[in-house]
Amino acid sequence: MRGVTEALPQQVLPPDDDAPLLDELMPWSVAPLRFGRAWVVAPDTRTLRGRWDRLVAAEGEEREALFRPSRARTTGTAVAALPGQRTGTGRFARESGPCPEPVRVLSGPFDEQWLLPDHRLLDTARPELWRVAGEPQLFAVEQGYVPGAAGPALLVSGALPEGRSPAGRPGRIRPLFRRPGGAEPNLAPGLPGFLRERYGAVEPVDWLAWAVAAAVPSPAGCRVPLPADAGAWAAGVALGRELLDVQVRGALSGARPRLPGGRRPYVRAALPPRPESLAYDSGGEVLSVGEGRIAPVPEAAWEYRVGGVRVLEQWFARRTAPAEAGSLEAIGPAAWPQEWTSELLDLITVLALLGAREAERAPFAARGGGPGRAALRAAGVLPVPDRARRPASVLDHQEEGPGGQFMLV
Repeated sequence: MRGVTEALPQQVLPPDDDAPLLDELMPWSVAPLRFGRAWVVAPDTRTLRGRWDRLVAAEGEEREALFRPSRARTTGTAVAALPGQRTGTGRFARESGPCPEPVRVLSGPFDEQWLLPDHRLLDTARPELWRVAGEPQLFAVEQGYVPGAAGPALLVSGALPEGRSPAGRPGRIRPLFRRPGGAEPNLAPGLPGFLRERYGAVEPVDWLAWAVAAAVPSPAGCRVPLPADAGAWAAGVALGRELLDVQVRGALSGARPRLPGGRRPYVRAALPPRPESLAYDSGGEVLSVGEGRIAPVPEAAWEYRVGGVRVLEQWFARRTAPAEAGSLEAIGPAAWPQEWTSELLDLITVLALLGAREAERAPFAARGGGPGRAALRAAGVLPVPDRARRPASVLDHQEEGPGGQFMLV
């Protein structure tokens, strides 16, 4: 039986300085969100509604203390509503209304949770990302570089990602499209034509699939080597699409990820009301959740890491960590909810599928053979113009500002 172990070193090829950076190929990026207070996000909506009700029932100094004020937000801060959200814009000290509808967010690698989408509660919400969220948008989350750490350099989410690395290193969020509705791909000007000339028809999602298959971490940032020929491109895109579909839980194919051969993780012994430990037995492929048992759990799922941090352990810890008594964070389920078990089973499947195919990425991430930064410069793709690094203008878009007034942005 094994519990927490040290992160295994990742086998990464030495970075090729001529391989283009993702920052050069998907130039518009946004820093991670900063919620500022832990109670605004939770694995279930009932918890968030309970926290909201407790907060608005409090008054004066008690409300301020429960709120957890920061330099960016207090109960007296006035801010604009988040794009697409119907939430109050008056000072929160006077708030007495119902809880806003929680929205799904990616709170950590492969960890979808729920967020109160009220701008008054969030230190740094990145409104420019909310403005372009929604189908068919996909967010590429570039992981912060951690020397020798195991894990992919690039993750993808359909839900708005918080974007923070589990190892605490800053990363970047890169939307696939610069405008709502899948308009204007977030690609360096000239890159689509450059790719079509060498590899044939290339859709924006094809580019993202290639990046998922070929991305390599480096101290300068995520690098994406380009292949020498159309055959290698097609093979990499095919692999990347499959990996991408697993990451977004079947949103591209319309089919939920499934393990091959009819295998499927099941609950073999009921999980206790409040599990306190997580451990793995590789011999029996058993994941112990307190006294509960889940099997079969492929070792690839247990060993899957991002930024050197084991994903399953972090997912479990975020649901079982003790909270300060009397705080809003302490409001949560009295017992382990059944939906958490269902989410855990799905997560095991996702990590097992990705981990089992990690070795297939090696040929596409290998150095050499394809056009590099020099070829991109010669073709005029690089350097990237400054305008491509800024959000697209939406001057015809009306949004609510502080205090309820409207503005054009």
